[in-house]
Amino acid sequence: MPCISGLGSDLVRIQRFRAFLQAGKTALLGRLFTCEEREYCLSKKDPAPHLAVRFASKEAFLKALGTGLRHGICWHDVAVVRDASGKPGLSLGGEAARLFEEHGHRRHLLTCSHDGDYALATVVFEGK
Repeated sequence: MPCISGLGSDLVRIQRFRAFLQAGKTALLGRLFTCEEREYCLSKKDPAPHLAVRFASKEAFLKALGTGLRHGICWHDVAVVRDASGKPGLSLGGEAARLFEEHGHRRHLLTCSHDGDYALATVVFEGK
C-alpha cells in the first residue's frame, strides 16, 4: 500500500508576476519557466495568475523533495503540464527526476489554484 513520502505547498502573490510582465522581465520568465509553460501562460488574457500558480507548483515540488534548488536542480527540471481534461500534473526531468527516484518516491500529485491576489499549490509524493 502506498504511503505519503513527501509533502510541499507554496503560496504566491499574483501581483509579483504581473509586475514582472509589466517590467518586461522576459529573461527572468525564461529562467523560471519552460517554453511550453510560457507559451501557455502568455496566451491567456491575464497571464500573471497562470505564471504564479506554476511557480507555486515548482516551489511546492522542491519543498516536498526537501532540496530546494540545490544538487543541480534547475527550474526547467520541473514543469507544470495538463492532461486532456485540464488536470494539472508535473513533468520531471534532469536532477529533479533523478533525486525523486533516488529518494524512493514513486508518484507525485499536484493540486493548484489561483483566485484574487494569490496562487496556491500543494504537491504530495507517494512512496513504497
